[in-house]
Amino acid sequence: MPEPASEAAVPTDGPLIVDAMNVLASTPDGWWHDREAAYRRLIEQLRPLAAARAGRVLVVVEGRAGERLRAGPDGDVEVVHATRRGSDAADDAIVALLDDAAVASATVVTADRELRRRATAAGARVIGPQALRRTFTP
Repeated sequence: MPEPASEAAVPTDGPLIVDAMNVLASTPDGWWHDREAAYRRLIEQLRPLAAARAGRVLVVVEGRAGERLRAGPDGDVEVVHATRRGSDAADDAIVALLDDAAVASATVVTADRELRRRATAAGARVIGPQALRRTFTP
């Protein structure tokens, strides 16, 4: 799904909630061979962005590979586990985060249409994975 022009940049304020698997799946770079390593690469790529912005960066991970990562703050990036397995597990975790007052005025990074709808209904801004990925390159 193309990203609207209004979603061209990652906001510098408020919490940023990243649908990790959705971001990984947006680039066919072999991430599926080692999902845990792919999650770790994504977290490393997010560190400079997290250090430079006013607001938390939360990375929502799922599945066995996600469970092998330590939940909680990891420097300027916070790892959040989906609380269950299966279809839409990370989506449900993201929507639950949006219900928390501590992440008011959040931005969600995903291309998933249903999650975009749910996040927008909860009052969040939504940007696509490519907007986030553009911040990874100098």
